Amino acid sequence: MGRVLDISKRNLVLQHMAALIDQNREVIIKANQKDIKEYKGADKAMFDRLKVDEAKIDGMILSLKQLVKQDDPIGVERFQFTHENGMKIFNKTAPFGTILIIYESRPDVTIEAAGIAFKSGNTILLKGGKESIHSNLELVKLWHISLLEANVETNWVQYLDYDRKKTQAFLEKPTQNLDLIVPRGGEKLIEFVKTHATCPVIVSGRGNNFVYVHKDSDKALAIDTIINGKTDKISACNAVDKVLIDKDMSNKEDFIQNLIVKLKHYNVEILGDTSLSRFEEIEPITNDSVWYEEFLDYKIVLGEVENTISAISKINQYSGGHSAAIITNDQKESETFMSSVDCAAVYHNASTRFTDGFQLGLGGELAISTDKLHQRGPIGLQHLVTNKWYIHGDGQIR
Repeated sequence: MGRVLDISKRNLVLQHMAALIDQNREVIIKANQKDIKEYKGADKAMFDRLKVDEAKIDGMILSLKQLVKQDDPIGVERFQFTHENGMKIFNKTAPFGTILIIYESRPDVTIEAAGIAFKSGNTILLKGGKESIHSNLELVKLWHISLLEANVETNWVQYLDYDRKKTQAFLEKPTQNLDLIVPRGGEKLIEFVKTHATCPVIVSGRGNNFVYVHKDSDKALAIDTIINGKTDKISACNAVDKVLIDKDMSNKEDFIQNLIVKLKHYNVEILGDTSLSRFEEIEPITNDSVWYEEFLDYKIVLGEVENTISAISKINQYSGGHSAAIITNDQKESETFMSSVDCAAVYHNASTRFTDGFQLGLGGELAISTDKLHQRGPIGLQHLVTNKWYIHGDGQIR
């Protein structure tokens, strides 16, 4: 866009957008019903992401209202220095420019992720999946009305209604300036974007999150956090897929049997390694590649490990680098685990479901990155910026 939109204008657009979404609840849900009716897939996680109900609309409105209250992330001074020759040097935050968000089946991304990117001073290109086209186009209409009400050009938020072939061509040779791409979806989408993109990509990675239950743990707490992590929202990237149990746990048989009962209550399919073959409710693992899988389904793998070091090693080998938890009463063991596990978020005695921009105090998120550059974990408003050097002189030469 070439210029930074004033913060008062950005906030005004977001305020208008929150009001319009509230006023157009029925229209949005009606458009979403078309998407649901046309969706023929059997993917439970995708269907869960696709559906828009009153609660999801409440979430969209809340995310916009919270964004309005947050400080402007642009122009924040990160560093200052006075050179020996008298130059005044500053480093300040700046927008990326134009951000393309490519996503599957989640109409709320059209509001929440786009809202964060817009408040960060960026021009937004949205490329949603075909399964949510009716919902997305309705929401983009509201973006354009909001922009016009604030006397802002509608091209600050654009929707690319492209098929796969046109998307690939755009990634390889963009027809307009493009500074950053954020893919939000499964591994196939992420790999597609990484393969064809010619500008930086922030990978909003897969989950495949682990919970390690240490021998010195509160067993009821362990079961509660595992059940919450597995069943609260199967479509979430912060859901639990793997549980590692310390082989030296006291009353281990009772713990595992209780866990099985609770998982079966939610119709969770349970797989297990050879150490758990004595439990008839647990289906034996036939291929170790299952340890790499993110399920996004009512499915879980249980296994036994020797100790904390073994758990750390297994998690670092197989996990997606997203979230991992240790359940223990031993503070030293928790510190060893949390410092050594190579994940964006590590937990002690809590559910992995909190790896979320809202829950971790960011007021929302653009994505949850499993990359280590430039930001790891939930990417909030304050992270969706680059930086710029400002040097003030009075004729200095070198």
